[in-house]
Amino acid sequence: MPVATMPPHRHAPGRPARPGGLRRAAHRLLTLVAAAAVGAGLLAVPAHAEPSVEEIEAQIDKQWEQLEPTIEQYNKVRAQLKVNQKKSADLEKKIEPLALQTELAMTRVGDLASRYYISGPSQDLGALLISAKPDTLTEQLTILDRLARQEHKQVEGILKVRAKYDAEKQKLDSLIATQTKQKDDLAAKKKSIDAEIKRLEKTLPKSVVMPENCPTVKGVVSGAARTAIQTACKQVGDPYVWGATGPNSFDCSGLTQYAYKAAGISLTHFTGAQWNEGKAIPRSEARPGDLVFFFSDLHHVGLYLGNDQMVHAPRAGKPVQVASINYMPVAGFRRPG
Repeated sequence: MPVATMPPHRHAPGRPARPGGLRRAAHRLLTLVAAAAVGAGLLAVPAHAEPSVEEIEAQIDKQWEQLEPTIEQYNKVRAQLKVNQKKSADLEKKIEPLALQTELAMTRVGDLASRYYISGPSQDLGALLISAKPDTLTEQLTILDRLARQEHKQVEGILKVRAKYDAEKQKLDSLIATQTKQKDDLAAKKKSIDAEIKRLEKTLPKSVVMPENCPTVKGVVSGAARTAIQTACKQVGDPYVWGATGPNSFDCSGLTQYAYKAAGISLTHFTGAQWNEGKAIPRSEARPGDLVFFFSDLHHVGLYLGNDQMVHAPRAGKPVQVASINYMPVAGFRRPG
């Protein structure tokens, strides 16, 4: 009688499923649950918030708080080192003639010792013993003995003085070595902090500039404006000179011409021409790097920094400086390029 068999893809009633099948089923279930959760936003990974400009500036300020004392300590050690190096050089100059005197005196003493205690009487002394009277010989020997004693005293005095200078110089050399190491250590620390400040500055958005001599500028709209701001701010403190276009003195349109020339944009050295060479910008849309003009005849211009601030060459007797745009009547804004 034939035996009934189950189809190959079915399990007999009551027979447990294979463990591998359970694992695959659980994995599919977890995948579906996870997909649903992500779709619903339940397992979304929180976005990493970039630090704000203010937070980066705060970190730079913190680094600077460490850097400035290091700089001043470096200056102190360097000043002390300079003084001690001069003292050491002065002592060296005093030691040199003493060393020469000592060497000459020792040579003379050596000659005396050699002539009268090692080699015996010289030919001159032999002639003196034959021809001279006893009292003359006694007198000569006494003179020779006195000369020897004087040489010894001279050498002794010189050596004492030299020993004093040598001791002083040794102290100074030791101090100089210590201070040189301190200076090198401080320089290394300064370099490390400088590098960290530069790293932090690089994390600032491209629309933010921290120019030399000016406040932090935000909202810069182009690379040309960035360069012009950095260039103009570097001139803060330079004198106003009528008709000057730099690099060491400026008038108002000379400064803006110089700043944009560094950015590869040519402007005429005349406020009226610069007004026409730029794109008209409403005051509400003015951005750092724009030119801001004053008075109805446009006889003054500055480089706008934002927040109603500009860098400009004001007048004779006042150097290039940062100032408010509101102390003169604003005629309008223009954007070069």
